[in-house]
Amino acid sequence: MIVLVLGLGQAVAFASSYYLLGVMADPAAVALGIGTASVFLALSGAFLVSAVLTPYAGQAIERIGGARVLAASNLAFAVALLLMAAAPHPLVLCIGVVLLGIGMAAGLYGTAFAVLVEMQGQGARRAIAAVSLLGALGGALGWPISREVLDMAGWRAAFGFWAALHLFVCLPIALIVLPQRKAGADAVVDKSPMRWTPTMIRMAIFFAGAWAVASAMAAHLPRLLVDLGMTVERAAWAAGLMAASAMVVRLLDITVLHRSHPILTARLAALFHPVGALIATLFGTVGAPAVAIGQGMGNGFLSVASGALPLKVFGAERYGMRQALILTPARYVQAAAPAAYALAMDASPGVALAVSSAICLGMFALSFSFREGSSA
Repeated sequence: MIVLVLGLGQAVAFASSYYLLGVMADPAAVALGIGTASVFLALSGAFLVSAVLTPYAGQAIERIGGARVLAASNLAFAVALLLMAAAPHPLVLCIGVVLLGIGMAAGLYGTAFAVLVEMQGQGARRAIAAVSLLGALGGALGWPISREVLDMAGWRAAFGFWAALHLFVCLPIALIVLPQRKAGADAVVDKSPMRWTPTMIRMAIFFAGAWAVASAMAAHLPRLLVDLGMTVERAAWAAGLMAASAMVVRLLDITVLHRSHPILTARLAALFHPVGALIATLFGTVGAPAVAIGQGMGNGFLSVASGALPLKVFGAERYGMRQALILTPARYVQAAAPAAYALAMDASPGVALAVSSAICLGMFALSFSFREGSSA
């Protein structure tokens, strides 16, 4: 029950943040008389806000528990979305988009995984994969749901719809259904500043590289497939394989790989993109969809590894704070990666794939430095 609640909450969180503006940016921008680029610039601002606040979210998880932090994120998402829905001026719309970053810092996978670790400790691996699988519905269903509400009632109602889900569904569930930290638990919580260890730094570099490639592909995959020779229509269809592939490998992790070490999951996450890029390079247009499939499989394993690997290597103690620190550099990279990758795309699709593949292969090599229980 807890996994279902957390997973559906993650689906709503992703659908109303990461996957929201893919449908909503154009109609909102046109209605308010601004360019769509301004709205996406505000989304980059939201990513930066999320990066700045993520360590503080980790501290809050330690002090008051993951369930209350999730509840606070629902309020933050709702405020931002309501501001966007009521925006009388382009500046107000952009401020609302930037404020999504507050909810993103506290309300995405890291906090949900922390709730599971609070409950299950080292045994949370399979539950983490299950929540990740359900959260992927935010990408698979978020766009069509937003489009349906947009077509029926307009862009303001669509923003309001997601705000209502946060206020009247996700918030009560976080406060009533999710387990709250027991009274008196504060006394045994270590609140001392957490120091970076060499292993934490290497793991942060690994996930920063992974998020850089994932963000670049999310922004540029359809264009990349067209540059590889596909038609616009076929490229759009092939790009959709990325989300499907991500869900398939999450299911694979739950059913087959849940007893394996998450270092294996991390290595698979790093290898699938280069394999897809190699197939596209060797077979041209016919092999181009392999880029989408490979990236989707990498994304699916990555989401599981981001929760399970820190747990396995460092243990359950102070998990929420440690995971937040490890993923903070990735959130900064996420804001800059699409613009940086565009420069490689301008050179050629081959150069772009070589750059992203090199990052992934570097991550693969780095994964051999992770050791269970290591502080070195």
